[in-house]
Amino acid sequence: MNDWQLEQDGFCLLNSAVPAKTIVSLIDACRRAFDDDPQGVRARSSRGHVYAARNLIESIEAVKTVWQADPLRPFLREQLGADFGLVRALFFDKPPDRTWSLAWHKDTSIAVKDNSIESASFSRPTTKAGVPHVIACDDVLKQMLTLRIHLDAVTDENGPLRVIPGSHRSSDGEGQGIDTAVDIHAAPGDVLAMRPLISHSSGPSKPGTTRHRRILHLEFAGSATLPDRMQWHDFVRGD
Repeated sequence: MNDWQLEQDGFCLLNSAVPAKTIVSLIDACRRAFDDDPQGVRARSSRGHVYAARNLIESIEAVKTVWQADPLRPFLREQLGADFGLVRALFFDKPPDRTWSLAWHKDTSIAVKDNSIESASFSRPTTKAGVPHVIACDDVLKQMLTLRIHLDAVTDENGPLRVIPGSHRSSDGEGQGIDTAVDIHAAPGDVLAMRPLISHSSGPSKPGTTRHRRILHLEFAGSATLPDRMQWHDFVRGD
């Protein structure tokens, strides 16, 4: 069922994929990493609440290992092939009193070692938290898969992710249309698998909520090789 839904809709939910004790450990690891980043190089915060962080492969050892256990590793191998690897790790939160929303978009940016290389496969070089990024072509993005590990329960109360089924087939694909958008509700330890090209958004948390919405966002690629001598900024092999 998961394979069919991922192929047809561009997303699927892997229930209870990460044990509760591992979720507690991940939350603690994120807290310690952000406390060790007083200049805000990786983490963005508001009044003491970190709501986004980048480049976590370098700062949180657990992001290199949490997906190396069942059922995530065999799932990734099945979807991406034997040569897959982790290429980027992000963190998102909607603190109860510092909520935010996200407009409809697709994840087309990747982290690379050098974004000055000229190539028809990549465009719009930028630098995010000190790391070069580019917009990748569809052929590259179709060979990628994102796992969003839920560190908290997600309900209508704390601004769930919304996805449009079938919109993952191309960078301009609209899928089944915005009227068919699905809210992703999850328990701690549930993992959302989604293709980068799926259209997604989220609204703010509801007023008065006490819930966080912490997500560990891990991006994987099917190969360590990119077109035209471009190189991933990081590539943690799955084997």
